[in-house]
Amino acid sequence: MDGSSAGPAGAVGLLRSAFAPGAPDSPQGPYLPLALLREIAPVLHDEELDTRFLTGFADCQAVLSGPAFAVPDGDWLRRERPEWAARPAAEFFYASLLGTNGAAHERLRAPLTAAFGPRRVAELSAGVEKTVEELLDRFADATSDGGAADFQEIVGYPLPVAVVGELIGVPRADRERFHRLGRDAARLLEPVRSDEDWHRADAAVTVLREYFAALLRERRARPTGDLASALLAQAGADRHPGVDRHPGAESPPDGGRHRAGARQPLGEGELADLLLLVFVAGFETTAGLLGTAVHTLLTHPGQAALLRADPGLLPGAVEEVLRWDGPVLMTERLALRPVGVGGVTVPAGGSVTAVLGAANRDPDRYPDPDAFLVHRTGVRVLSFGAGPHYCFGAALARLEGALLLGRLLERFPRLAPAGEPVRRSSACLRSFDVLPLAATG
Repeated sequence: MDGSSAGPAGAVGLLRSAFAPGAPDSPQGPYLPLALLREIAPVLHDEELDTRFLTGFADCQAVLSGPAFAVPDGDWLRRERPEWAARPAAEFFYASLLGTNGAAHERLRAPLTAAFGPRRVAELSAGVEKTVEELLDRFADATSDGGAADFQEIVGYPLPVAVVGELIGVPRADRERFHRLGRDAARLLEPVRSDEDWHRADAAVTVLREYFAALLRERRARPTGDLASALLAQAGADRHPGVDRHPGAESPPDGGRHRAGARQPLGEGELADLLLLVFVAGFETTAGLLGTAVHTLLTHPGQAALLRADPGLLPGAVEEVLRWDGPVLMTERLALRPVGVGGVTVPAGGSVTAVLGAANRDPDRYPDPDAFLVHRTGVRVLSFGAGPHYCFGAALARLEGALLLGRLLERFPRLAPAGEPVRRSSACLRSFDVLPLAATG
């Protein structure tokens, strides 16, 4: 059934109540209105926003994975939103991994494959464990007098900032100020952007671009083992295929013309933008996952007890957190041609918004979807997207979540909420700004 502003009574009102930034939080969050919306209008055309909101798992998965849909890109920007085109933040976003399709997207994504592959993530495990211990030491010190401390400030944000900063090559002394800049740049993820969103995103992108351009210049002169150095080396190999093979390597039969490096190499500005995206994407949503995971377990003490008794449940518990309240609530796609979704025809160029949070609680996909169960099996979430734009950092985020939860529950058996948490004011991102906890609750 296709809802519209003149369709099922209250459908648009349910949508507004689910996505309103700063709306009163509740145990159901936005999920109760989204569940009701799925029942009365699983494909809801919001005429004011001119997009069709999808709340069913199958529909969302089909849109994210299918070849008939693409993300809004630079061509869309210049055609549909020319007033944005001169903005630094828009120019960055719609030329980035998040705003490109097809060959342009693969060209940007390919250099990151090794950096975020299973082998590299496994290699990072020891460093993540060390950082977890250091941050939990700080949390222990902050709560040693029996009082409360803000978990997000001490652990939730610093952990992913440290992990992705170490991966990229951002010096430790520079990472703290990137918290604010990264949050400002992440305002580009909002489905409706205010003038203030654009102003702050433009300023943040400008500063971060300059920073990563300078970091690349430094790594070009003095390479290390970080991602910035690896991207420079890969770009050099792409420009001169076969030249910087390791000694003794055989030349390919075609002289290197058709190796991976045959694609157009990334320029300096593109490399800086790629590092910018990796940094912001690598901590902003992961910080949301970490805070939500901790809060969810503490408000479900029976499930936390199961994890303490059986740490083998930790990876599944992270998946259940992602399903139950993932860090990204929705994402947009455009139809490349007329295509049917949920019994409704979306015209060519029509916008659809996959509501990931609603899809992950679809009762047709998960029995008892509103229950948080760390032993749930068969969980395949859409929280990291699907298809060509599946999140390249998903494995690293999962690793951080499992390692943090395991050590937190072990070290602080009496951990408890110690005040009212403050949710981030966002229609798209599910995260905490403040999460007060006590170690002796």
